[in-house]
Order: sequence, then C-alpha cells, then structure tokens
Amino acid sequence: MAKSVRRLSQAQAAWLLLAPFLFTYGLFLVYPFFRGIWISLHDWNLLAVAFNPDAKEFVGLRNYQRVMWGRGIEWSAIQRPVFQALGVLGVGLAVYLRRTNRASRTNAIALAVGAVLLFVLPGFHAGEGGRWFDRRFWPTVGNTLVFVGLTVPGVAGTALVLAAALNRETRAMSILRTLFFLSQVLSVTVVTLIWQIMFSPRQGLIANVIELFGGSPIVWLTDERFAMAAIVITTIWWSLGIAMILFLAGLQDISKDIYEAAALDNARGVKAFWYVTLPNLKRTITLVVVLQIILHFQVFGQSHLMTNGGPNDTTQVLVRYIYQTAFRDSDLGRASAMAVFLFVIMGSFSVIQFLIGREES
Repeated sequence: MAKSVRRLSQAQAAWLLLAPFLFTYGLFLVYPFFRGIWISLHDWNLLAVAFNPDAKEFVGLRNYQRVMWGRGIEWSAIQRPVFQALGVLGVGLAVYLRRTNRASRTNAIALAVGAVLLFVLPGFHAGEGGRWFDRRFWPTVGNTLVFVGLTVPGVAGTALVLAAALNRETRAMSILRTLFFLSQVLSVTVVTLIWQIMFSPRQGLIANVIELFGGSPIVWLTDERFAMAAIVITTIWWSLGIAMILFLAGLQDISKDIYEAAALDNARGVKAFWYVTLPNLKRTITLVVVLQIILHFQVFGQSHLMTNGGPNDTTQVLVRYIYQTAFRDSDLGRASAMAVFLFVIMGSFSVIQFLIGREES
C-alpha cells in the first residue's frame, strides 16, 4: 500500500515538473498549429479581421483549391519528361534493391513512393484555355525542392568529409573544428552580408579569383542562372557546423577494434571508410539528412536578404511566399493553407525517419 502511494506521489511530482514545459509547448506550438488549420478554412483578410473579428467567412477547403489547383488542369505522362523518367527509374530501382535485399522494406517503399510522386506531380498542367488559380505556388514549391535537393547532399557530404579529416585528437584538429563550427553561430543577416560581398562582381573575392584566371566576373545575385547557386553555396557554408559535430560524434563512437580487424583483411584508407565507417554511420547519416531536410524546407532569410526572391522568382521559396501572402497581401487564409502544405511535407520526412530508425533498431 505504501509502495502505491509513493508511486502516486512520484507521478504527481513528475506532472508538476512537466507542467511549465507542457504549458509553454501547448501555448506556442500546439495551439498555433490547430489555429493555423482553422484559419486555412476561412476567407481571412488580416486587416479586416483585425478591426472586425466577424469579417472572416468559412470557406472549407477552397483556400487549398485556390493554392494547389486551377481551371482546365490536365495530366500527361510526358509533360516533364526528365523528372517523370527519373520517377520511372526510381520505381525500378526500388524494386531491384528490394529483390536483391540491398535495401530494407521501409527504404524501398519510401524510395518507390517518392519516385511515384516524381512521376505523377510534374504531369499536371493547365490545358488549352485553362490556368492555375495561383500560378506562382507550384514554381515556388519547385524552387524549394531544388534548394533542398542541392543543399542537403552538399551539407551532409561536405560535413562527413570534414568530420573524417578532423577526427584526430590533436590541438590543430581542435582549432580547425572550432573554425569550421564558427559559421553556425552567425545570424542569417551576418551570413548573407558576408556572402553578398563575396559574390559582388566588383569587389568580391570570387570575382577577383575569376579575373585572375582571365575570366569575366559573374553577376551572381541578379542572373537567373546563378542566383539559386549563390544561395545554395551560402547555405552549405552556414550549415556545416552542426552536421560536422554530429558526424564527429558518430565517428568517435565507432570502436577502433573494428578498424584493426578490417586492417587484417587489407581494408585501409578508402576501403575502410567505405566498408567500415559508412555502415556504422548509417543512423547518424539518416539523422543528419532528415534534420537538414526539415531545416532547409523552412529557408527564408537567404532568399529574402540576398535576392529578394528574384530575379523573376527564380529564388522565391515557400516560406517567403507564405510570408508575402499573409503580411503583404493580407490573405491569411491562403497563407495558412500553404503553411499546412509545408507541414505535411516536413511531417512526411519525419515519419520516414521514424520508420527507418525503428526498422534499423
């Protein structure tokens, strides 16, 4: 009896200690999330509702239709042949990897679902006489996907190479780790200012190097061909720190006995990295990739401060478009619908991470 009373008091103490966190979490995260879904179901003009709370009108899913659909929308299997061909190859690759037991069931399903979406989604287009209700939304989603597709492998690959190179217990390596991590503590404003100067066609370091080899300076931030590349380079440089530290922790968790055993089988250098290091870093790689995906889907500052979404919307990203729709156009309902869409994308990657992690465990 005394034991059950003690358990009850411990549970009460636990809830008491958790109460401040749960209250803050609910107030600033859970409530705004459901509030955003509620707003997305209304025609909600930000200024009108600020002066008259009854100015909003319930419209159901019309905001989602206005954002994602249009009039006279058709589908074709060859509308975007490059992307759709990659989707077909992705499905074939998933089947092959699963049948040869080179990928787990969860990984194969995740690859197949992504490949099917890559085949299906680019096939939708406005037919003759048709139009998208929001012609900027899907190009903006495409820009965001391109940004994520370039930065995530760039950050993960570069951070892994740096972590492997710096995985030595010497004073010089400790100093270099600190130097590489320093970019992470800078604010996005400082980072974009540094790289705006670097990319300057007149006084930038990159322009000076190009001129040194006889080339013509590139106008990075106002050229449609290079503006996205400039933002990607900036983001990779800025985001290396945390990913590198995570990889260093993973590398230091690998027992040296494994490398000694591999050396007996003549697995050294690149072979040891491929056959020993990478397999033992599988969960760390998954963690880094998923964290970077979630982080970079929310990119805002680089696009807003470096290029202002231009030129011609080539660097317009989803969070910036949501911001403009809500606070410039005062259309909070449509902006909330886009925010819910973004949440679904990031939530999907989180679920995939959970399933992969559970299967590996």
